[in-house]
Amino acid sequence: MTMERNERSVFALIDRHRMHVYETGIESDTTLVFMSGSGTVSPVHDFKNLYDKLSGSFRIVVIEKFGYGESDLHEVPCGIDAMVSYQRQALLDSGRKGPYILVPHSMSGLEAIRWKQLYPEEVKAIIGLDMATPQTYQEWSPDMIARRIRFMKRMRKCLDYGLLFWFPLNTRGLTEEENRRQRQLWKRNAFNKCFINEAEAVVGNAEVVESAGVIDCPILMFVSNGKEVSSNWRSNCQKFALQMHAETVYLNCGHYVHHYESESISREMERFITNIDCH
Repeated sequence: MTMERNERSVFALIDRHRMHVYETGIESDTTLVFMSGSGTVSPVHDFKNLYDKLSGSFRIVVIEKFGYGESDLHEVPCGIDAMVSYQRQALLDSGRKGPYILVPHSMSGLEAIRWKQLYPEEVKAIIGLDMATPQTYQEWSPDMIARRIRFMKRMRKCLDYGLLFWFPLNTRGLTEEENRRQRQLWKRNAFNKCFINEAEAVVGNAEVVESAGVIDCPILMFVSNGKEVSSNWRSNCQKFALQMHAETVYLNCGHYVHHYESESISREMERFITNIDCH
């Protein structure tokens, strides 16, 4: 018997501003919570090519933090505990309770690890989509951070002045209307102050996560070839995986692994989740 898929959008009121939580898939005991990397202008559209392949088996949730997707452009403290708190409250306000399987991409890997450290009973497992590890950010110098922030501010000015005509967006699995909406959100969200504030806080957040020690839950990590991120990206992922006893799948593709390898990733995710449920 085929279970009916349904979708809904909920706008949780956090700090008197709207945070968007999108849901799709079937009603299931397993909830996959997708968490976007830094600067992803529309997480709901960005992840769609992957979660569509999983929505017949699981409940899918995509959190859009402030400054992302349909959520308000609202500046809030970007300490790691605050960031986890906002997202956790948005899920609870939407009526979606744990335990969850967190599916972070890139920088939100820090948030997923911290979630498990702070609220261990709410996190059943973590599936990382080229998720960042604390070690990588701890290697960033103040000058590296400053350069990145200057770049983001320059790009925002170019966009505001109508001088930025092209930006890589995921179009895989999207309808014409979804592509149109994603483009609109790019014009509103790209390089906004929320993204910049997160970048300024990331090294300190990595230190908090690292100092809190190991976490105890099943972890599956999909790791890119590292060419679009940093020179030590892969080696740091390997070190983290050994420390956390995580399973790793190495992919020969760019940082947005869910754009390029959604078929193989969805199969591996289903296998991993089935094994968790069997134990």
